[in-house]
Amino acid sequence: MSDIPSESVFSRVFASFAEDELPQKVHEKMIEKYESDRLVGHISRDSTAIEAREKAKKKPKKKKMKSKRKRGRPRKGEEAPPVEPTRLERQKAMTLEEMLNDLPVECDFGTKKDTNGKKYTWKGYKLHVDWADGGIPISNVLTSASLYDNQTAIPLAEISSRRVTNLYDLMDAAYDCDIIKEHSRSLGHVPLIDNNPRRGEKIEVEPATKVRYNERSTAERGFSRLKDSYGGRHIRVKGHAKVMAHLMFGIIALCADQLLKLII
Repeated sequence: MSDIPSESVFSRVFASFAEDELPQKVHEKMIEKYESDRLVGHISRDSTAIEAREKAKKKPKKKKMKSKRKRGRPRKGEEAPPVEPTRLERQKAMTLEEMLNDLPVECDFGTKKDTNGKKYTWKGYKLHVDWADGGIPISNVLTSASLYDNQTAIPLAEISSRRVTNLYDLMDAAYDCDIIKEHSRSLGHVPLIDNNPRRGEKIEVEPATKVRYNERSTAERGFSRLKDSYGGRHIRVKGHAKVMAHLMFGIIALCADQLLKLII
């Protein structure tokens, strides 16, 4: 009899691991055992594209509601319709579980800029990770590819703050938002976020702050290793739970390797 399980057995066991979120629990225990007592200088928060081999979910068409009210400022005595709060505004009053459940996780299309500023589009998901100094992944969330990066900043920060103690939160211009900065400070952290010029001029930071911000390259190196050496570039399973399980096994292996480098 062969000691190697058949494809069907492997598939069933993998599906069970994915459903029970076993890899996520293993990773959490690793961080709790080896990182919870260490003071982390910087948490580098970023995301990366995860290409998938499955059908993308079609976005529902938005129905245009005809309004009797004309555009512009309301007339005297007329009340303007209430503005629906953004996801970031809603997150301020949510629990961590509510925030995670509110994030879209279906396979769809996303667009990002590469290091040269060139846009590219992919089908699949987006993996958001908080990286500690030393290239150790502390927390992660997998969402739809189309989700804007800053939507996961607060839930990621909440997860990471429960696992480690860190001083600085490093993020690129996609996270330049007052709500995210306020939340970072509420956790006792110093937010270092690249300025997003939007319609104004880009604000230059002090040289010392710029040097510290350069530590964010930890995230770029971490994603590169995850994709090149730990299976993050080759997804063969379908569905959010299984894709997450696949990526988490790679993150566990990467995490173990980085921890060994710190110990030895």
